[in-house]
Amino acid sequence: MVPKGKLIIIGGAINTGSFAETQFGLPENMNFFERGILKRITTESIKDIESRFEIITTASLMPEKVGEEYIKAYAQLDVHNVGVLNITNREEANSEENSERIKAADVIVFTGGDQLRLSSIFGGTKIHQILLDKYKNEPVVIAGTSAGAAASSKNMIYQGSSKDALLKGEVKITGGLGFIDDVIVDTHFVQRGRIGRLLYAAASNPGILGIGLGEDTGLFISDGHVMEAIGSGMVILVDGRQMADTNLTDVEMGQPVSIKNMVVHVMCDGDVYDLTDHSLVIHHPKVVPIG
Repeated sequence: MVPKGKLIIIGGAINTGSFAETQFGLPENMNFFERGILKRITTESIKDIESRFEIITTASLMPEKVGEEYIKAYAQLDVHNVGVLNITNREEANSEENSERIKAADVIVFTGGDQLRLSSIFGGTKIHQILLDKYKNEPVVIAGTSAGAAASSKNMIYQGSSKDALLKGEVKITGGLGFIDDVIVDTHFVQRGRIGRLLYAAASNPGILGIGLGEDTGLFISDGHVMEAIGSGMVILVDGRQMADTNLTDVEMGQPVSIKNMVVHVMCDGDVYDLTDHSLVIHHPKVVPIG
């Protein structure tokens, strides 16, 4: 079944334009969307600037501050019907009041922070089921940055250092919120050197596509399978379907892992990857001569 909803996942810690993180003292992973991405979330919604937005700050350690700045950022785009939901426990994720707010929303945005908070607080709750139903059956936009992006897939990386990622057992994977299957998402990807985390994830489960989102970069996913790169940075795809061999099951915990023949793609703004046939179409912008 083709979902009617749209999914926008963003790498986090991005160029905020006038909303510079130093201006507000926010930690690196709390930065706001580059305004082009923020605008895309708005224009893809069913009522554009009149849509009802709900910002879910559950993942954040600074939910009030983050919520305030999202409201300010959207106001710059003339979007004013914005609410903030700081759901801190499973009881609140099952409450009737919060559920009704999610039902009425046209756009739901998950902020950055700790993705394990998202999966452990929302997983299997009333709000989680409403979100899954809306994504399948309504023209809703669900967006997530940093932790919100990482938690969007069925499989989710929640721990693992970049330096030791290719040591057996270092990368920890659990279940995410499940808006999209057959992928696993990592964020702050290029800047924090997280290629090893995706290589390990793909080697341990070659049937899933690893998606590494650079900062100030995202993927706009429509029809559940068409992924368009947006923003100023890069998206790295790690495809393990053609992997020829690995010693993952042979080595002891903490030992290095060998991988043979892993396929890697790089996407930039305008490039499109189709999860159905695993095809990548690179956008070639027209070069305008100077002078």
